[in-house]
Parts: sequence; C-alpha cells; structure tokens
Amino acid sequence: MATPMLQNFIDGRWLDASGGGTFENTNPATGELIANVAKSTVADVDRAVDAARRALDGWRLYPAPKRGEILYRAGEIMLTRKDDLAREMTREMGKVLAEARGDVQEGIDMTYYIAGEGRRQFGDVVPAELPNKWAMSMRHPVGVVAAITPWNFPFAIPTWKLMPALILGNTIVFKPASYTPLLAVRLVEILEEAGLPKGVLNLVLGSGGDLGDHLVSHPGVDLVSFTGSSDTGSHISEIGGRLLKRVSCELGGKNAIVVLDDADVDLSLDGIVWSAFGTSGQRCTAASRVIAHQSVAKDLVDKLVGRAKKLRLGNGLEASTDVGPVVSASQLERVHSFIPIAEKEGATIAAGGHVSTEGALAKGFFHEPTVLVDVKPNMRVAQEEIFGPVTAVIEVSSVDEAIKAVNSTKYGLSSSIYTRNVNNAFRFMRDAETGIVYVNAGTIGAEIQLPFGGMKATGNGHREAGRAALDVYSEWKSIYIDYSGKLQRAQIDTTEGVKTAP
Repeated sequence: MATPMLQNFIDGRWLDASGGGTFENTNPATGELIANVAKSTVADVDRAVDAARRALDGWRLYPAPKRGEILYRAGEIMLTRKDDLAREMTREMGKVLAEARGDVQEGIDMTYYIAGEGRRQFGDVVPAELPNKWAMSMRHPVGVVAAITPWNFPFAIPTWKLMPALILGNTIVFKPASYTPLLAVRLVEILEEAGLPKGVLNLVLGSGGDLGDHLVSHPGVDLVSFTGSSDTGSHISEIGGRLLKRVSCELGGKNAIVVLDDADVDLSLDGIVWSAFGTSGQRCTAASRVIAHQSVAKDLVDKLVGRAKKLRLGNGLEASTDVGPVVSASQLERVHSFIPIAEKEGATIAAGGHVSTEGALAKGFFHEPTVLVDVKPNMRVAQEEIFGPVTAVIEVSSVDEAIKAVNSTKYGLSSSIYTRNVNNAFRFMRDAETGIVYVNAGTIGAEIQLPFGGMKATGNGHREAGRAALDVYSEWKSIYIDYSGKLQRAQIDTTEGVKTAP
C-alpha cells in the first residue's frame, strides 16, 4: 500500500508544498511511517494568508447563525468519526486510546458549544446620558487569524482556536505542530465537508522554525493565537508588540497537587497518578509537583511509588497499556535530562528514572513513570516544566507553607488541593496564583464552558474556551445613535429642566 501524502489546504484546494518538499510523520511507539507530509515554504504561507484575506469580507458578512450551523454540522461529523480519529491520534502522537477519545470528545464539545454562539454574540444596550440617543456595543471580527497549535492535544486545542475565530467571522491560517499533521488534516476535512466556504480556513504544514516568524510577522495577519513553549511564546509576543499585533499565548505550567493532613490519601493518589502520568506527563496541566503535608507524606509516597511501578508502558492502541510514549526522541532526551539534574541537587529517585528499551519498547520513545523525593521548592526539577512522566514530592508542615510552595514558580496554570477542611479549601482557592484550581481532584480535567488559561508566565492574560474565548477573536465596537436632530455634546450639554421630545 502506498504511503499517504498529507497536503496543504489553501483557498479550498488540497496542494503539495510549493517547493515540492516533504517530511515523514511517524508513530512514536513503533517508528512506523504513517504518512509523508508537505513541507511548506514561506511562499505557501503567503498564498494561505492571501486566500484568508480575500475570503474575509464575505465570511464576516455571512450571518452568524448560519456560521453556527456549519460548525454544528462539523460537530455531527466529528461524532460519527470519533473512534477513527482517536485511533489515528494514538498512532500519531502516542497517547493511550481512552485519552485520545477524550481529546476528540473535547473537540466535539467545543464545536457544539461555540456553534451556539452564532445566536449568542451578545453586546450591550445601555442608557445614553442625552435624550433621543441610543448607546450600544457589538462584536467585530479581528480579521485574519494565525492559529499555531501544539502536538499534545492535536484535535481539542485546534478547536479551541478555530471555532471561536470562525463563529465571529474571522478567517484563518492554521499551522499545526509538525508532529501531528494528520489530525490537523482530518479536522480541516471535516470543516470543509460541513460547508465552510473556500479561503475561510487554510492549512499550512511544516516546521515552526521554517514558517513561524514569517507567519507571525506577516502584514496580512491580524491576530496570532499560539499554544506551546514559553520561549517561543515570548518570541512571538516580542514580534507582536513591535508590530502592534494582537497575540494570545497559552504557555507552560509547573502544576502542583497539595495533599493536606486531613486529606483522603487514597483519593489523592488517584488524582496524582492520573495528573502526573496521563498523556505521559505531556500536558500543560500535568502535575509535576506533589506538595504533601509531612504527617501523610510517607504513606503517600509509599503508595505512589507502588502505583507508579505497576503502570505498564506500551503502544497506546493496546488495551493493557497505561502510559504511552513521549512524542519524539528529542522530547525523550529532554525529559530524561532532568533525572541527573535532580539527583545532583539532592533529590532521590523513588520510582522509575530510566528510559525503557526492553523488547518492543526499544522501537519507541518510552520513559518510566518517575517519582522524585527529597525535593526542595527551589530545585530545578521543582521549578522548570519537564513535560514528561516525572513528578517531584515536596514535604511541607502547614497549609501556609503549601500555598507558598505552589506559588513559588514563574508559572500559574493549574493547582489542586486535597482536604476535608472547607476553610483550607476556600483559602487555597483564593490564594493559589493559578488560572485553574481544583478541590479534591487532580490538576487536569478542565471543561470547555469555562475559561482556560493561567497567570504569570503561563500566558499573556488571554483565555481559551468558555465565553472568554470570544474576547480573543473579536473587537468591541461602541455605537451611538443620535436621533434628536441637533448637536448634543456628551458630558457638556445637560438635560436639567428639559423635557424629552415625544
């Protein structure tokens, strides 16, 4: 069977890269070749941006409820293909099949939710301070959006960006991560089948290093929405600031689960294992820190080590697999590099700590689920994002010390507390410097109807998902209608003693 070829989608046509270049898309669990992929050039980016600009006026004038109907049809198609999409995702980036199904379901949920915004793009009508005058506001699309997405949620996160942008009348150039082009192609195919007009959504495949700067700085792009590393996000923000271009960045995290002395330890273990080792720790909300009260720390660590050692590494398509591969050789090298760093700083490996190369695992990129103890809050392993199946246990003596440890990093995405004390729970909710807080649950599991995003260096203040996402992809326009038939000056003319005309 011939190897599939994944192409760009520009102005309603599936096209090879203009320079004819390709790269390989491989399975991180087996090394299997999945597809050859168009390796786009800046010329392809230019064509995609031009197509998006040409389509902009027609799409923004297309009635928003009709835009919503297209998205709703897309959601229906996604639902019928959920299992196929999940299996392709597992092959492409490695997460276990149950998690891949959840990734697709999140995309379905987001698509349905945003489809409804076609009839809910509410503005405000407020009283005017002068007679015979109306004051109101409405949303206006920003323009052409560059949507740059990561590989760890290759279906859900693109829907977080594409669907709000589309429902508001923007057009898009979509640049997915080079590790996950197949799911991006599938998403674009679905939107095309649902009836999206040509030019409204354009897909360019390839390396961010080759295409990123050109796309971000392109004068035809009005907004950049990026999810990825902090270094890249900072670079994009610098470009956007210089060009006075709107930029939305969702970046790193160093998330913590706090287990207090009154917690249900067994319940907290379920949350820790799921949050630290799910998706092989490759989530921006992964729990790479466990902050445990010293009175429960030994029991917690003993049980956590036992649970971590029982987790089975393997191909995510196999039902017996608990933890799949990391996405690439370079990612595996980066994750493992933190182990000797942690040991040098005084941490102890309580479980894992090795790259797994036994048998079939030798074909992929597997790292043992790792638990580090004797960790202090200022160690690198407790400060830097690892993005792999590694978690560090930090002991504390009070809720005050726990909150201080949670807030001790430059990041502020997700945090969790396990406690039976409502006072401690509410105090944590108030004082944790994170955009997402969980009580008696792990650090992962956000739902699309609420804003998603973080504080501090986790981003630049914008939010994805929920109604807050609409603020990223729209401008507010204030409108004043004076039907008095005369000059009226706000803040100067008064209406004292003047009757309003009938």
